[in-house]
Amino acid sequence: MKIRFERNKTATVIVMYSLYLYFLGLSLRNTSKALIIFKDEKRSYVSVWNWIQRFDSYNIYKRKRVSAFIIDEIVIQIGSQHFWLWFCIEPVHSSVLGIYISEERNMLIAEKFIRSLVDKYGKHTVYTDGGTWYDEACNVLRLKHYLHSPFQKSLMERVNQYFKDRTESFDDYYPCMQDECNLFHAYNWIQFFVPMYNDTTSKKNNFINELNEGGKFILN
Repeated sequence: MKIRFERNKTATVIVMYSLYLYFLGLSLRNTSKALIIFKDEKRSYVSVWNWIQRFDSYNIYKRKRVSAFIIDEIVIQIGSQHFWLWFCIEPVHSSVLGIYISEERNMLIAEKFIRSLVDKYGKHTVYTDGGTWYDEACNVLRLKHYLHSPFQKSLMERVNQYFKDRTESFDDYYPCMQDECNLFHAYNWIQFFVPMYNDTTSKKNNFINELNEGGKFILN
């Protein structure tokens, strides 16, 4: 990937190093502090933020940082039919890692969904509500499986309800006109909506973290 600067005010290697540190997990302020090793190229955290906004579309780090899989499923209504909407949430960043819509709920579908997550993000511990289908699927995939904590349960329930409401609202306005719905219209819409949701969640978390680091805001 080649990145061109219209104005070469900051060396390319410094910009890329900043992005590298940020996507490894450093905050904006800590990333800017790390640039002290470049004595002639001191930059504020605002500059780092601008670089991130500028090069975000390049997807420099396509693989998300994942600490664990929190998985759950919820019933949604599409037209006159009911289906299962499966979700996987990353607990640290509260981002949606994957979704799946199915007509049934069983071990084979749970395994298929979890396997798709492993293929994309690698093997991680799975936290669920304890459904037997999850335990069987994790045994096949050789993944550790535990019951989720009250906090994880609360997080998942909020996200589930959020997507359920919007999926059903979307179907109300744009219903499938086929005699037997193949779910493509709903699934494609959710696939489009997930990145928007994750982007909003990420910006909100970054904003709160920056306020906390600046001593301007304290969460109880």
